[in-house]
Amino acid sequence: MSDSPTRDALAEAAARVLQLRAELARHDHAYYVLDAPLIPDADYDALFRELQDLEQRWPQLRVADSPTQRVGGAPLPEFAQVQHRVPMLSIRTETDTTAQGAVAFDQRLRNRLGLDSDAPPLQYQAELKFDGLAISVRYEHGVLVQGATRGDGQTGEDVTQNVRTIRNLPLRLQGAAPQVLEVRGEVLMKRADFLRYNAAQRARGLPTLVNPRNGAAGSIRQLDPQVAAQRPLSFFAYGWGEIAGWPDQPRTQHEMLDAFARMGLPVAAQRACGAGAAALAEFHARVLGERDTLPFDIDGVVYKVDSLALQAELGYRNREPVWAVAHKYPAQERSTRLLAIEVQVGRTGKLTPVARLEPVFVGGVTVTSATLHNEDEVRRKDVRIGDTVIVRRAGDVIPEIVGVLGERREPGAQPFDLQGLLHGACPVCGSQIEREPGEVDWRCSGGLYCSAQRKQALLHYASRLAMDIEGLGERLVDQIVDAGLVHGLPDIYALRAEQLAELPRMAAKSADNLVRAIRASLRTTLARFIYALGIRHVGEATAKELARHFGGLQALLDADVQRLERVPDIGPVVAASIHTFFAQAHNREVVRQLLDAGIAWEETEGATLSRHLEGHTFVLTGTLPTLGREQARERIEAAGGKVSASVSRKTRWVVAGAEPGSKLERARELGIEVIDETALLQLLQAPADSPAEP
Repeated sequence: MSDSPTRDALAEAAARVLQLRAELARHDHAYYVLDAPLIPDADYDALFRELQDLEQRWPQLRVADSPTQRVGGAPLPEFAQVQHRVPMLSIRTETDTTAQGAVAFDQRLRNRLGLDSDAPPLQYQAELKFDGLAISVRYEHGVLVQGATRGDGQTGEDVTQNVRTIRNLPLRLQGAAPQVLEVRGEVLMKRADFLRYNAAQRARGLPTLVNPRNGAAGSIRQLDPQVAAQRPLSFFAYGWGEIAGWPDQPRTQHEMLDAFARMGLPVAAQRACGAGAAALAEFHARVLGERDTLPFDIDGVVYKVDSLALQAELGYRNREPVWAVAHKYPAQERSTRLLAIEVQVGRTGKLTPVARLEPVFVGGVTVTSATLHNEDEVRRKDVRIGDTVIVRRAGDVIPEIVGVLGERREPGAQPFDLQGLLHGACPVCGSQIEREPGEVDWRCSGGLYCSAQRKQALLHYASRLAMDIEGLGERLVDQIVDAGLVHGLPDIYALRAEQLAELPRMAAKSADNLVRAIRASLRTTLARFIYALGIRHVGEATAKELARHFGGLQALLDADVQRLERVPDIGPVVAASIHTFFAQAHNREVVRQLLDAGIAWEETEGATLSRHLEGHTFVLTGTLPTLGREQARERIEAAGGKVSASVSRKTRWVVAGAEPGSKLERARELGIEVIDETALLQLLQAPADSPAEP
């Protein structure tokens, strides 16, 4: 039996599939890019279903750039990494929102190019600065093959499946296309689409999106492309990365964007070419007047040198193109009602009042809260609960209350009182709150105990000048706290290598090394331990003075303010801070648990400490044979000496090791005595009742 009828049917289906794809692509471009639909939605849906049916019947006809493939694929376990072949760099921001910002940019370039005032003006391209998510879309032989986020500029995330769901982004470029064209642009959500989506979500009792920008960013980073496909995203091209096989490549920025538009890529209509700073300032002012009528959010405009050859000549500085700048707009302001004032506890114990607001759309964001900075600022602005306040999205980033409409104030509204609101206790841990004379911030005094300060306390405790736990840095502290392995400082001494090895990007060898470093920190000095506790105002030098003066921890724990003030260089403020810290039962409990974990040092009574180098200043230079720089410093200071960073006429000895550098030359110029490590060790061992000499 012949298979000719089957071949004929397949050929007929293939021809119809090609026709349908071309027709649907034409309608997509007209609808999503040109905003000029050619047929009713029902007719479009009929064509789409016909294509689906044919591809289902003939799976061999289904290809990646078919309109039916915009939605599909199983959810991903995680995003793969993409190495950008041409780095995706950010551009410099001009914060002067007046016309002078354009003048400053133009003058910088003229200066860099060595142009005098008589030279012709530079030619520029001015564009919109979209408020969305930057992505890179790669086309090979005209077919979309990859979408990636910016990431750190060198490495992004593969979001190809989600990029395919963006309806105004062509899956295949129109006309003759380069062999490789990597298009850079912005994914965003138009305001009308955002509002419609949220209305539909609320009607179904489902979560809504916070704002268009977060909606776009969150949609692109959805692991399930089916979810991304339900979000109304748009794309606008403004740049490019890798290009290959394009014989007639454009020579200017504006010609490149024109070429993109001819290929069917969406390019914003709001762009202009012009000469000199005046043209840039005019564009900035014109777009500002149109800002509220645009269908999407922007936070400024972008200026670029138009000539691609001149862009290459100007190059980059600090990983930013010299030939481009983002010129911001003034922050937008709206009024709304202040519903409540809450207090947040920061990583360092700082208490910050935060305003809870009736939702208001300002600066492209639905704002529900705003910082009030501190109690003095709240009182200065006379902000009270129930007031109608003016909200500004400062810098288009941080919402802030800038004023109050006093005529709308409700009777009986009371001035803000942070201490009264909290009844004198931290809202997180219940520790006493305090505000020192002359300071504007209230703080929680329970640094070791307060969970809001847990990560900061751990980082400080592990730092080099404290317990010196190598490997316990910010990333790992975040991981062990977030994983629930550590709830307070004593818990780090219960960590096991097998627990740590289960953390992301933690090798077994690294886990073993960290556990060894933690164990090694059990042998320390009293000064390091005091400093590691993170007592406010107690730095490295103060911790050493406390250790010298009291000689042991218990004496320090029992000291009242008057005894603390007798320690050299400790005044009333520092003494009060230390006393408050150790007066809190939960802080003393943490200290006890740390000691129970095995922390130990050699305790001595303060009266018996040898201070035979008191009044003598040392300078260390070069590498000593056996003593590390910090070890030598500690031994000199334990004997009463002082270690300075520079040589002066007050220097008594310069201790020189291998490769000493300029400090040795300076010592010889001033006639300062230079000694080696052996002589230093002799000095350190000198009896307390005789003058120290090598």
